[in-house]
Amino acid sequence: MMNTQSTLEGLSYSAMETALRSAGVNPVHARPLFSAVQRQLLRERVCSAAGILPPVQRWLDSDTVVPMTEMDLVDETPSADGFTRKYLLRLAGGAEVESVQMGFPGRFTACLSSQVGCAMGCVFCATGQMGFSRNLTAGEIVAQAHHVERELRRTNPGERLRNIVMMGMGEPLHNFEPTMEALGILTDNRGLNIGPARVAISTVGYIPGIQKLARHPKRYSLAVSLHGASDEERGKLIPINKRWPLADLMDSCREYSALKRARVFFAWTLIRGVNDSDDHARRLAELLKGMDAHVNLIPLNATEGFDGQAPEEMRVRAFQQIIQDAGLPSTVRQRRGIDVNAGCGQLKAKRVKFSR
Repeated sequence: MMNTQSTLEGLSYSAMETALRSAGVNPVHARPLFSAVQRQLLRERVCSAAGILPPVQRWLDSDTVVPMTEMDLVDETPSADGFTRKYLLRLAGGAEVESVQMGFPGRFTACLSSQVGCAMGCVFCATGQMGFSRNLTAGEIVAQAHHVERELRRTNPGERLRNIVMMGMGEPLHNFEPTMEALGILTDNRGLNIGPARVAISTVGYIPGIQKLARHPKRYSLAVSLHGASDEERGKLIPINKRWPLADLMDSCREYSALKRARVFFAWTLIRGVNDSDDHARRLAELLKGMDAHVNLIPLNATEGFDGQAPEEMRVRAFQQIIQDAGLPSTVRQRRGIDVNAGCGQLKAKRVKFSR
């Protein structure tokens, strides 16, 4: 059974101060302890770090805190590109999630999971095909970033994480509070100090979460998966569109953009013969007309549970040209980590298949 007590990775700076104060320890010790956990990334004998005194060790040895999140590396696959690495991590209770390190020198990004499985059921997504098991805790989300950062320091000395994308397994806005707690820790300047502007949160259109994010004090980037410009087309790919249709989703995105004074990023996974025609591009441009929007085009990363393929590059470029001619900025996302099943859920799904 998963331990529900707080772990050190899952404690914000203020929560750590409160915990120490409640245990009768001077909260001034929060600063070196937080640095040891969140900046130095110590796991074993945290209090061996300079500046941490015996009273903190007594607190760590008590039953009020679980020192570290249980997380073991099950599988690791480096990509031929030399920069992308896929990690399969086992949590307390045996649940497994995936994290990805990707990028270039000076621009490394961690793609993190927010749930074990996913309740959204998107038909082309390997995680959506698994179903939902449970939410991750803040500590489990932070511990993924720590794992990627440690490996980055080991394999690329002098490099550090610059960006976080919540685009791994799960719908992060369906696990709102733990996700926000984790991101608050990862963006704390006393820890890894990743700027909020360098954090992107992906959603398939979970409107209650978008509305909360619009009112959240930190300004994280919002990335919305569209994949269809009509309710009929989108509903075939993203089942929750039946509950939160496009008109309502667009209203919530406009509200987010207005309240945050920020651009909304829209993801469109291009599937050959499904949503990659010129007409699809024109209808997408019409849907986003007048919005501060950017369109990320993503050729499908095929999964075994979905009978679909990516379009040819010429079709991708023609689709993009129509979007750009309509005045919308657009990029084609580089297909990184295809050889390591970097799409969320793919490595776990592959392991499950071959273990049967």
